[in-house]
Amino acid sequence: MTEPASTVTQALRARRSTRAFLPTPVPRAVLEEVFALALRVPSNCNTQPWRAYVVSGAQKDELRQALLDEAGSGRPPNADFDWDVRFEGEHRERQFGAAAALYGTTGIERHDRAARQRSLLRNWGFFDAPHAVFFTMQRYLGMVGAVDLGIFAQAVSLLLTERGIASCFQGALGMYPGPARRLFALPEEVGILFGMSLGYADPDAPANRTCTGRIGLDAAVSFVG
Repeated sequence: MTEPASTVTQALRARRSTRAFLPTPVPRAVLEEVFALALRVPSNCNTQPWRAYVVSGAQKDELRQALLDEAGSGRPPNADFDWDVRFEGEHRERQFGAAAALYGTTGIERHDRAARQRSLLRNWGFFDAPHAVFFTMQRYLGMVGAVDLGIFAQAVSLLLTERGIASCFQGALGMYPGPARRLFALPEEVGILFGMSLGYADPDAPANRTCTGRIGLDAAVSFVG
């Protein structure tokens, strides 16, 4: 279990991208409390464009298998929104650094493509978490809606951390939206932007020892005036 946090500062310092979970479900009342509190976040012109789908139990297991089948089929992703970003320069270096940190803690050699593929597929298995969340919005909102959705999801993650509940943001859960779209009966004008796995962290899993660095204040923030 992630250590509970009593302040926003503690929650920010404690939050990690957890990639191995215990099967123990989070009580429904706790999830409802977290999402209700997250609704207090701001949005452009108070549009509140988010709609989250939290899937658990047998339906989560069925969705998990459908996603694994699709992601493992070799078919290219067909995301509702544009995730086809090729990182460059320092962003690419940080991407490689994060991957190296994960593979290092899980004992995957750089040239072991089969093991790396198995590690990648765990995204669509929700890292064995008891719950998965899919964050959706109307497609026409574009970048403006994506900003609001990110603010909402970040609040959810920090509120979970405050309660000792782990999570992992996953763009991968937006790459093969078909199975989730069918389960949630989403209309064509609504798209899945990204997802999140959540539950109680497995304290013995090597993947959860992964720690990525952060850039310094001077590289991220300029104070003018």
